[in-house]
Amino acid sequence: MEEKMFNLLKEPWICVMNKECDISELSVLELFEHAHEYVDLRGELATQDIAILRVLLAILHTVFSRYDLNGKESKLKDADDALDRWENIWKNGRFPMEPLRVYLESQIERFWLIHPDRPFYQCNYAKIGTEYTAAKLNGNLSESNDKIRLFSTVSGKSKNFMSFSEAARWLIYVNAYDDTSAKPSSEAKKLSEKLPSPGVGWLGKLGLLTIGGNNLFETLLLNMVMQNSNKSLYGSERPIWEREIVPSDERKEIPLPDNLAELYTLQSRRLLLKVSGEKVIGYYLLGGDFFEKNNAFIEPMTVWAKQKSKTEEVYSPRRHDPSKQFWREFGSVIPELDGKDKRPGIISWLGILEEEGIIDINYLLKVRIASVQYGKEESFIFNVFSDTISMHSTLILSLNQELQKVIMNQVEFCDKLAGYVRELARDFNLAAGGSGDTSEMKASSLKKKKKSTSEIVANLLKERFYQYIDEPFRKWLCEYNPKVDDAVLKAKEWNRQCIKIAENLGREMISEVTSQAIFGRNGVSAAGAINKFMLKLKKEAQ
Repeated sequence: MEEKMFNLLKEPWICVMNKECDISELSVLELFEHAHEYVDLRGELATQDIAILRVLLAILHTVFSRYDLNGKESKLKDADDALDRWENIWKNGRFPMEPLRVYLESQIERFWLIHPDRPFYQCNYAKIGTEYTAAKLNGNLSESNDKIRLFSTVSGKSKNFMSFSEAARWLIYVNAYDDTSAKPSSEAKKLSEKLPSPGVGWLGKLGLLTIGGNNLFETLLLNMVMQNSNKSLYGSERPIWEREIVPSDERKEIPLPDNLAELYTLQSRRLLLKVSGEKVIGYYLLGGDFFEKNNAFIEPMTVWAKQKSKTEEVYSPRRHDPSKQFWREFGSVIPELDGKDKRPGIISWLGILEEEGIIDINYLLKVRIASVQYGKEESFIFNVFSDTISMHSTLILSLNQELQKVIMNQVEFCDKLAGYVRELARDFNLAAGGSGDTSEMKASSLKKKKKSTSEIVANLLKERFYQYIDEPFRKWLCEYNPKVDDAVLKAKEWNRQCIKIAENLGREMISEVTSQAIFGRNGVSAAGAINKFMLKLKKEAQ
């Protein structure tokens, strides 16, 4: 009989960072007890941190829907009761440990990472699934059986195994973001009906968005959504570890969860860690639970996009664009300005807190995004990225849409000037003899549009402009306090700064062109292009 090893409630495995930027590992119970003393989660990847954050939130939702702050059984009566309980925890400045200990001690048997019958977040049935090495489990490596990563942070023999603490973090990560490379089991292939594809892990389908506070306690609590968008309670919280029977059906479509603890512990994959001694050397994997992503508004941590439909309103999670800084997508997280987009549930929740006067109107929020970018047919992870912007809560939560329009207008102004820079770069390249031909070229049996050299150069310089304004815009946004700043004057302040940056870039670009380009070719000259560019900026400054 396999020995029980590494209890997640008692053993350190969650990476956190303190005020001195030192990283350490804590157990679940230690983390809740000391959350107010740490700055944030700080594991190997920002996407990993979000996956672990959701597991911690599942615990909090379960506990504080059933117990009061003194650890006495007290189920939430209604939405107002939930709001009061949240506020009392917030005012306390740290988590009350009695209810957390009472609950978690009752569940301690379900939190063994290695267990003969009930390993945490795993399924013994997965032994019939695809077998992978430890290198595939490690998200910093992201290797598959036929695609080897050339440059990684881990090499040599260390790729072949990992500690229990590492494995616990990556176990949660793979469940959340796994690609589609795993095949159905041989038993499933024998079935007359082909099993559906679950797609990538649930979090991999989302444009993830979370909120950061001044410390880990605040971050956890700000993301603890106690009311849904209708200002009513969620269903009874049912985290996966409370199930009497471990789910084993592979590639199983399930009803949309009605509670956040179930959602946050969704078993997108059936996994089983492969152990040798006190090391994890690999794992087995099968497709797990999935549900229809369209209109899945129970999910509070994603941005949404409206889909074309003649019969009904359909929204689906919209993944973030890795080529854009987050502030360029500001419109996706604010309240509906034009009726086309639905704001994330976490933003609606924070709007309730501000409306009720529970959080300060000038609270400095850290709005965070993270996402996984997949390769061809989503069969491998291509890229992992994240971004954060800081702003006063009123700018993103207020029902006063004029405040949000100030920000949106400035983002649009940045885009407008970026267009001017792009046009300037294109003209410079044409003046130097670059190709402007954008004709369609045949490649194999397919027609592919070939970009001209001028278009390529123009796009590169446009992105250089965005790089130049990135830090200044973030600083401007962070410092914009509607309580003390005049919106019109604040907008003019950024316009002047943005124009100045564009002017400097234009001068930088003209200094790099050849003397031949100054006089130009085919009626296009660098001298004429820069004059036209500066004239446009002058008009914008008026």
